Amino acid sequence: MNDTLKKIGDLGIVPVVKIDDAKDAVPLGKALLKGGLPVAEITFRTAAAEEAIKNITGELPDILVGAGTVLNVEQVKRAVNVGAKFIVSPGLNPSVVEYCVDNGIPITPGCSNPTDIEMALSFGLEVVKFFPAEAFGGLKTLKAISAPYGMIKFLPTGGINASNVNDYLSFSKVLACGGSWMVKDQLIKNGNFDEITRLTREAVNIMLGFDLAHIGINASDTYNYTEMSEKLATIFNFPREEGEVSSFIGTAFEVMKTAGRGKNGHIAIKTNNVSRAIAYLNRSGIEVDMSTVKNSPEGQPVFAYLANDIGGFAIHLTQNK
Repeated sequence: MNDTLKKIGDLGIVPVVKIDDAKDAVPLGKALLKGGLPVAEITFRTAAAEEAIKNITGELPDILVGAGTVLNVEQVKRAVNVGAKFIVSPGLNPSVVEYCVDNGIPITPGCSNPTDIEMALSFGLEVVKFFPAEAFGGLKTLKAISAPYGMIKFLPTGGINASNVNDYLSFSKVLACGGSWMVKDQLIKNGNFDEITRLTREAVNIMLGFDLAHIGINASDTYNYTEMSEKLATIFNFPREEGEVSSFIGTAFEVMKTAGRGKNGHIAIKTNNVSRAIAYLNRSGIEVDMSTVKNSPEGQPVFAYLANDIGGFAIHLTQNK
């Protein structure tokens, strides 16, 4: 898959932005960066789109910027000329797709039925936009029409919001979701970029779903292991499940039979998607020890340790069940 599309998959959510005044582009970009989502699809629905793309790509190179609602080849050329790295269209226009494919420009055309998907496959595309997602039956429809096509991923857009984004992202054939709920027109027009940052951060938090899974405690010896395990189980009336290398006391504690990773033990943090969590942490300057990554049978990361301990505890990510 193209590197740009892989990056979109790591980001998970693509803010779909309509800008009426190009002067708002850079403040908007800064708000998205602060919120932890350095990507934007600037739609060609307004005359300001081209200049807005140019402003963001010129001043904020860390943001991945694409052009949306692209209807013809001329718009593709204009968008790419000012720095757009990917193209999104509401439908599958063969001339637009052919031009992008011939020129190595990532494009995700809108598809809403098997015929559209097969046309996209004929151009060698690996990702298409499912649009308008909710109006065409949402996730139920997407699962139905995608069933014969294991070789293609989808970017659902249209009606995606904070309450349903994780439903889509949990489907293995969804690369990422497009949405505008954190970049609403009125917020941009009113210059309410702090609220855009808040909503963007909230969207990232909802997507990643970081939460405490359990606390692991290292025992110094067999006696210490038994004492801690029994005491925790008795105090909190938690069931004790004996394992090969540790005991789980309810779901809150894991007591290690021998000293494991971390001076004192480890803290397990569950997340909705370990792969996206790793990408998010790397963007935030937090190093992940990639040698500790464990994959599912399908090849997706489900476990990884952070490179550095915190307060004597190793920290690891685990896939939320």
